[in-house]
Amino acid sequence: MHELLALLSDGVFHSGERLGEVLGVSRSAVWKRLLLLEKSTGLRIHKVRGKGYRLEQSLILLDVERLRRDLPYPVVVLGEVDSTNAEALRHLATSMVDEPLLFVAEQQTAGRGRRGRSWVSPYGVNLYLSLLLPVADSSRLEGLSLLVGLAVRRGLVACGYPDVELKWPNDLLLSGGKVAGILLELAGDPADGCHVVVGVGINVNMQGSQAGIDQSWSSLVGDAVQPVDRNLILIAVMRSLHELLSAGAAGRFSACRAEWEAAHAWQGRAVCLSTGPQSIYGVVLGVDERGALRLMCEGEERVYSGGELSLRLSNDS
Repeated sequence: MHELLALLSDGVFHSGERLGEVLGVSRSAVWKRLLLLEKSTGLRIHKVRGKGYRLEQSLILLDVERLRRDLPYPVVVLGEVDSTNAEALRHLATSMVDEPLLFVAEQQTAGRGRRGRSWVSPYGVNLYLSLLLPVADSSRLEGLSLLVGLAVRRGLVACGYPDVELKWPNDLLLSGGKVAGILLELAGDPADGCHVVVGVGINVNMQGSQAGIDQSWSSLVGDAVQPVDRNLILIAVMRSLHELLSAGAAGRFSACRAEWEAAHAWQGRAVCLSTGPQSIYGVVLGVDERGALRLMCEGEERVYSGGELSLRLSNDS
């Protein structure tokens, strides 16, 4: 199946006869494989008499050899998975993990976001990844999601996206829409050594309307015709994260606090912080050294962190 998809990934027409020759099967078998490919991936294949078959849009598939060569972490590349975070946790349940291990997939069937939301994960379009990270010192967990966000931003800036901004606590924005999100899941006791799964989703080549997304979103490709190379983005982001986690400050957020605040989209803006049934209004002052949000509320500075918090602009309907 992957070989057929690789042949079609350029987005141009290929005759059934030619596909059969390359794959070593009959035209009838090609047709059956195309039907199975559509069903298993959700990709649309255009069929035109006299021309053949092509994907609705061209794809740049994950390049396993390139990723294994250029990534700073060992990587497991999956075709389809329910959730890369879930896969990382399953791996941890059956294996000893002493070093970071990266999981990345072409498609998620049950991608997870914060606050119980689903993460729409079409095949071969975006990046869905989870880094399984051993944590010996629980203080390294403070502000980790913000540190990861900063690493993602650094990687995207290095790839030519200087306008990407951060949004407390776990999002990245581009042109006002969500372009990436982060989900951390903890396994084990922080007081006795544990593991954290760092899940990241980045909208790379997603275009058009998308069922299941209930908020404003954007993607790196924008209105461009040619797709963005997801391998390039993944390598840049992971190298940035590796650099931050290995820095002289031992990967602690406090050393990067000023840089994070400088890239915060809502710094100095009037916002509403929702904590379950309660709504708190204030102006964003920044974050503290642990990554907690600092708000000026009725002339008094207050600090908020943890729990199921949601932040939006106060005039945002």
